[in-house]
Amino acid sequence: MGSLGDKEKRDSNIKQLPLLVRSTLAVALVVSALGVSAMAQSNSSVGTWKLDLAKSTYSPGPAPKSSTLKIEATGMGVTSTIDTVQPDGTTQHITYGGAYDGKPAPVTGSSTYNMVTRRRISPTTTEAVYLQGTKVVTTNTVVVSADGKTLTATAKGVTPQGKPVNNVQVFTKQ
Repeated sequence: MGSLGDKEKRDSNIKQLPLLVRSTLAVALVVSALGVSAMAQSNSSVGTWKLDLAKSTYSPGPAPKSSTLKIEATGMGVTSTIDTVQPDGTTQHITYGGAYDGKPAPVTGSSTYNMVTRRRISPTTTEAVYLQGTKVVTTNTVVVSADGKTLTATAKGVTPQGKPVNNVQVFTKQ
């Protein structure tokens, strides 16, 4: 057994442990918050984007009357909201979140797809795979221009009727 001095040192160390744990947790939280903030700031797709119909192509058509894409940083991922006026005047409101980790995330508001996976290819390029159940509907490659003013989404896939989809949507940052 140890001496009385050893017991006092051990008791003193135990009393200090909660302070060390609290300090470590505080530092970890600050570092995490800075990392999330830096990720959000470095995500070039974050913002509100308006579809430029004159620069966009839809195959098969027809093109929508208008579309606005809003991308918000949320933790380690983003939340996307797409508001579209269809050719017949009906509106569609689609939302989904998720990280750029390739894992499926649920989609609400679409009758064509109900899941999406995302992955980052480069600082300005991402890939989104839209799924209905386990079936791939479209794969979108999304590129933000070097000046950060233009977002281009190239969609390749098939319609529910089996027709090939080859859309190029050009959005302007608002």
